[in-house]
Amino acid sequence: MSPVCPCCPDQKGNEPAIPLTTGGVRLAPAQDLWSTARDKPVKLRMETSGLGSEPPMTIHQMFQATVQKYGGYPALRGKKEGTWVTLTYKEYYQHARAAARSFLKLGLERFHGVGILGFNSPEWFIADVGCILAGGLATGIYTTNSPEACQYVAGNCEANVLVVENNKQLSRKIKVNSNVFSICQLIKLSNSAPNICFNLMFSQWAEFMKLGESIPEAELDAVIDSQKANECCTLIYTSGTTGNPKGVMLSHDNITWTATAAGLMTSLKMAEEEIVSYLPLSHVAAQVHDMWICMRFAVITNFAEPDALKGSLANTLREVRPTSFLGVPRVWEKMQEAMKSAGAKSSITKKKIADWAKGIGLQASYNAMNGDSSVPWGFTLANALVFKNVRKALGLDRCRACYTGAAPITKDTLEYFMSLYITVFELYGMSESTGPHSISCAEGYHIMSCGKVLTGCKTKLDKPDTDGNGEICFWGRHVFMGYLNMPDKTEEALDADGWLHSGDLGKHDKDDFLYITGRIKELIITAGGENVPPVPIEDALKEDVSIISNAMLVGDKKKFLSMLLTLKCNVDDNGDPTDELTPLAVEFCRQHGVIASKVSEIINKKEPAIYKVIQEGIDRVNANATSNAQRVQKWTILPRDFSISGGELGPTLKLKRPVVSKMYQEEINKFYGE
Repeated sequence: MSPVCPCCPDQKGNEPAIPLTTGGVRLAPAQDLWSTARDKPVKLRMETSGLGSEPPMTIHQMFQATVQKYGGYPALRGKKEGTWVTLTYKEYYQHARAAARSFLKLGLERFHGVGILGFNSPEWFIADVGCILAGGLATGIYTTNSPEACQYVAGNCEANVLVVENNKQLSRKIKVNSNVFSICQLIKLSNSAPNICFNLMFSQWAEFMKLGESIPEAELDAVIDSQKANECCTLIYTSGTTGNPKGVMLSHDNITWTATAAGLMTSLKMAEEEIVSYLPLSHVAAQVHDMWICMRFAVITNFAEPDALKGSLANTLREVRPTSFLGVPRVWEKMQEAMKSAGAKSSITKKKIADWAKGIGLQASYNAMNGDSSVPWGFTLANALVFKNVRKALGLDRCRACYTGAAPITKDTLEYFMSLYITVFELYGMSESTGPHSISCAEGYHIMSCGKVLTGCKTKLDKPDTDGNGEICFWGRHVFMGYLNMPDKTEEALDADGWLHSGDLGKHDKDDFLYITGRIKELIITAGGENVPPVPIEDALKEDVSIISNAMLVGDKKKFLSMLLTLKCNVDDNGDPTDELTPLAVEFCRQHGVIASKVSEIINKKEPAIYKVIQEGIDRVNANATSNAQRVQKWTILPRDFSISGGELGPTLKLKRPVVSKMYQEEINKFYGE
């Protein structure tokens, strides 16, 4: 794929997406590539020419450029009492300015935080952008955080203002009598009547938006004009799996440059794209994808219902029919399970047609991946009978690109969608790289690869082994400023030359596609000193034994490996796992001569047929192990599947290994007679 410079016409002669003529370059003097002080600017990792040398922009400059050209285009769409309500880009900008003036009226100090706690909504975006325009640090707080974690984040970012979704979040998450919030103003995103009394200034959203009417526009303009592209504007807090969350400091340039580079590399078309926003905006993937890339390319952002991950997302997708879709691996897996479950109820004839079509779809997808434009005989019929109907049923019939990121995805899931002629492109990055570092896209992808490095950035593999596996290190304008108030942690992440060390292991193939092979902190080091990456072994078993939902390998400093397993079960209305097996799991049991509908039935009886098929799956995985040390010797089925509410999974459904190890220490000890 040839690189595209955003400042130049493309090969088709189209004009640049946004001319960079919105106030000129604004940079503060800086000597260092990193900073841990909220008000200290950094030196940008700019190239002298070509990609990476583009003029820096502030958030306001990027927003203003879009509004000037596409102000009348729809920007944000959310449902109010069941009806879609739309804000244009001009209205979005005006609302953000009104919010900024209200933040100033409330006494928001420069480089102090505005904590935002709630589900995705137009108000979330407006609060975030308004905070930045007012000179604050926009700080998303996970709705899944404990009250203590909320407390820590608000204190660490020195929040002057806290924006919360509703009374439920206030009562469950906020310890209002603490000293941390003594200087906070509380604002509710919803306009429902308050039913809790606080010893703090409290505003509903509508009241808040009018609060700054006495602040002159010129006063806000002066704050905006004083902002520099190499100063901090946003904090992304890590999940804090092994300690307190770290505040990842992102500059204006981190965000505006990355949004531009990612959008161009994925061939976004100005004012022609539409997405659904449902993943937590406090996570870098959702924020960059839903908010900043959309702002840069005049995309329509549609907000899903708060219960999106509990089932309503499918309805929203069918209603919106987005042109691109980002899902974490678990979302794709849930889609796969739902379609398999529906397929299991089909007639024999329909099953045969579906199997025939999927064989053709898989071959056609592999042909496309390998640069072969030909399709197998029968593709046109398969597309008409199966593929088009599946895409329509999923709400992906207008979708030009589907993406996955934030956690590893299995080959089984990728190939399942390939068999339906839907390619799911893998992304790779981290909060510290403002989201994406490598991207797969239609112009270049290999299955199980995370694609090629973001144009204008560089990858280095540190200390590679004989197979070419080394620690993945990043360089580019997407690399973060530093961790807020954490110089020691910052020095661990950024080396003396300014390279960001990811902690992930990876290698390149001959075409420079990047493959993630493990995570240094996740490596299991056996008693014999062998390094074992757990994910490939876990994924292999889940692919082999379809009743398994989650698998976690253990055995650090032990003589052999063991595994914690969970079975696929239904979830309740709150998204919590139940004891009931999914329809596919019930069918799996039936196929092996077992009548069971609950997880507990299988565990209590130690159902011989199911335990036997799991052991056979482990035996097959062990047969492919590269050494005896990588073979699984013991395993157990846990009574409850992993979940966000249970603490085993993070906000993007990534496995929290230290938490699981602590929760199930007793079971792990039994493996080793301890």
